[in-house]
Amino acid sequence: MNLSPLAISYFLHLIATVVWLGGLALMVLVIYPLQAQRAQSEDGDTWRPLLDALTLRWRPFANFSLLILLVTGVVQTGADEHYGGLLDFSESWGQAMLGKHIAFFGMVAVVGWLQFGLAPAMERAKLLASKDPSSLDAVREREKRLTQANFALSIVVLFFTAVATAS
Repeated sequence: MNLSPLAISYFLHLIATVVWLGGLALMVLVIYPLQAQRAQSEDGDTWRPLLDALTLRWRPFANFSLLILLVTGVVQTGADEHYGGLLDFSESWGQAMLGKHIAFFGMVAVVGWLQFGLAPAMERAKLLASKDPSSLDAVREREKRLTQANFALSIVVLFFTAVATAS
């Protein structure tokens, strides 16, 4: 068996996709609904530190996955037989790749906002929570919405990947 650099690129791309999309799916489809359910019960406040710990633990894996997706995606695009040049969108493959890349860079923008805009706001809100707990709830709700948006963008990326693969 010959493991070419392209085969290794595909493997790493798939692993990064699983980590990225799996983490988002876990948060959006499992953790957030459980948190909403627990928030209405007596132990609602005990759930928040767990959610914070999960987010902090997953963030480095998510960041590394995005980097791997970017690098391996460039390698794979250049090696694809349908690739006709940087701005060649004359065929359905190029159009699908354009849609995929727009959604991907949307994901990167959301991650940037989560980490460099919302994370500091979250820390400030935690410090001020004893005086105004509603500010922390508002920041958590924004984090939830942005994570849901990132999950939706990930699904869009997968859709365009399917379209490009079928071309």
